Amino acid sequence: MSVPGADRASSVLRTPVQKAALAFGAVFLLIGLLGFIPGITTDYGQMRFAGHHSEAMLLGLFQVSVLHNIVHLLFGVVGVAMARSAAAARAFLIGGGLVYLVLWLYGLFVGEDSAANFVPLNTADNWLHFLLTVGMVGLGVLLGRRSVGAGSRSSSARRS
Repeated sequence: MSVPGADRASSVLRTPVQKAALAFGAVFLLIGLLGFIPGITTDYGQMRFAGHHSEAMLLGLFQVSVLHNIVHLLFGVVGVAMARSAAAARAFLIGGGLVYLVLWLYGLFVGEDSAANFVPLNTADNWLHFLLTVGMVGLGVLLGRRSVGAGSRSSSARRS
């Protein structure tokens, strides 16, 4: 049995780092879904499971494949799940940001037409990955420090 207003109460109790992780998770879910919608993804009929031969472009800008969309969906599920606690939300933002750092570097050093470009990645994807790195790690560090520190202070205050 659900308690009226419980959802609202739990959203009020979320820390800023949890809200940030939830927002990133929700956006990743949305992007993953949009990647499967013809029209929002141009050249949808040219989408491949993986590889640089996929010509589908999310919003006409970001090269996507079935694998790329699935990765976004999985990243979204992980973000939403990890937003349940401040420590997990911080880990998602920092860890996820570091994953995007690796993807950014990978995209810079692997040619767009290379067989190694299996995700696939293009220049727009690469720079979006750089921005995700900066945003996720930055928010994880800045908001996470306050959330984890506040949580430990309030725990010690309760013990006194």
